[in-house]
Amino acid sequence: MAGLVVAMDGPSGSGKSSASRGVAKALGLRYLDTGAMYRAMTWWVLEQGVDPADTDAVAARAVEPEIVSGTDPDAPSIHVDGVDVAGPIRGAQVTGAVSLVAAVPEVRARLVALQRRIIGDGGIVVEGRDIGTVVAPEATLKIYLTASAEARARRRHAELSGAAESTATTGPATTVEAQQAELARRDRLDSTRKTDPLSMADGAVELDTTALNLEQVIAEVLRLVEERSGSAARSGSGGQHYERA
Repeated sequence: MAGLVVAMDGPSGSGKSSASRGVAKALGLRYLDTGAMYRAMTWWVLEQGVDPADTDAVAARAVEPEIVSGTDPDAPSIHVDGVDVAGPIRGAQVTGAVSLVAAVPEVRARLVALQRRIIGDGGIVVEGRDIGTVVAPEATLKIYLTASAEARARRRHAELSGAAESTATTGPATTVEAQQAELARRDRLDSTRKTDPLSMADGAVELDTTALNLEQVIAEVLRLVEERSGSAARSGSGGQHYERA
């Protein structure tokens, strides 16, 4: 499956990360969390004392940090200028600012180009918000994960609670209700930004994960991969290359 590219899009809390990693591990593919790259950029912006709401200032410095994303689904990593930021990028400060930074066109152009270089000739599961629409529109399989607002908030709350327990990064106490409000805020920003807004790609399969557990989601994606890969092989339209920005 060297040429296979699986694009997994959807809002926060829809189950993208866990499902994408599970699918990548099951198929022996690489895994890329593009959201972590935007968080890494946001972390760097904040560390530099740049106001994330100052679009011009963020744009002017978007080329500066070196962002390196590991693609091992068993141990995904993210470094900025050699610093491991896997923990810090999940903190409340970054979470509150990432949609602002991610909306800057120069940031998106820089990171989309990097993402396409990582995808290369395929063999990868890529998760994000604009994979099927912008980063890899010719992906073998495009999936758009959704879930109810309540389910997404519960999942996000559990994820952040677990991250706080396993790292030194802490933030203010939160509740499921607070997470639901925060997710609604991010949905609004992500779906209305001018550059590469969150939307379902043409040809994508919509998968509602509200009533599904992780194993069921992975199983359904694997079924779709097998179905789509067989069709691609029969038509001769297998792996794609995404080197160019």
